[in-house]
Amino acid sequence: MSLPDRDSKTSAALARLYDLDLLEYPDDIDMYVAMASRSDGPILEIAAGSGRLAVPLAEAGYEVTLVDIDPAMLARAAILADQAGSEVRSKLEFVEADLLGLKIPGGARFRLGILALNSMLIFGTRELQLAAMETLARHLLPGGLAVVDVWLPRADELASYDGRLSLEYTRIDPETGLLVVKTAAAQFEPATGHVVLTVIFEESEQGGTPRRWVREDRLRLINADDLASLAEAAGFDVELLAGDYELDPMGPHDDRAILVARRREGPPPRA
Repeated sequence: MSLPDRDSKTSAALARLYDLDLLEYPDDIDMYVAMASRSDGPILEIAAGSGRLAVPLAEAGYEVTLVDIDPAMLARAAILADQAGSEVRSKLEFVEADLLGLKIPGGARFRLGILALNSMLIFGTRELQLAAMETLARHLLPGGLAVVDVWLPRADELASYDGRLSLEYTRIDPETGLLVVKTAAAQFEPATGHVVLTVIFEESEQGGTPRRWVREDRLRLINADDLASLAEAAGFDVELLAGDYELDPMGPHDDRAILVARRREGPPPRA
């Protein structure tokens, strides 16, 4: 997997706007803190982004290694860690790398591995999604837990993904004070199970000339059975498929699948 070809200014802006996107999405943090308590660390988070989960986990007392391919995301994670104080910062290790084929020094030493909030979907083939699961397995101790969270779009949502541009929100960015307008267009490809997602952010002072930032992603959708199958193929035994962050068992109408799986005994998969 490679990072899109972006200049550093664009990467920094999209990382900041990613955090703006998630300002109203704290629902999963308590679940991960509870899973950390169960596994007792240390923790590996792959596709860790800007530290939204890793910093609260460090604040809760756990050592966390963050892996991300995007240096702009990791730079924001480091700033967030510094703001939390030196004790929190000392519990965090930052690794800028492609998580596919990743080999962190020390090998299988983690007790909890996290692939959060739809990150699995950015890997465009089943083989790449399996490789992401294998990366978790390769770094977990036998008996270690993996948690993977993916979105399950409803049929009516997929039917509306026909390329039309729609308004998602208008917000004030607390960092810049600028008004941000987010619009998005999605195109569902039934034959491949992909969603091509184009997001446009426009930011300006009220009445000012907007500056535009564009992000494009190609997501490979999977269902709960696919997720469980990938985990088993990577060397995990599935403990639970939940439908929400309270870890209630999945129902037929849930729009999320949260996998909790335990790494089997035996040698980890090879990179």
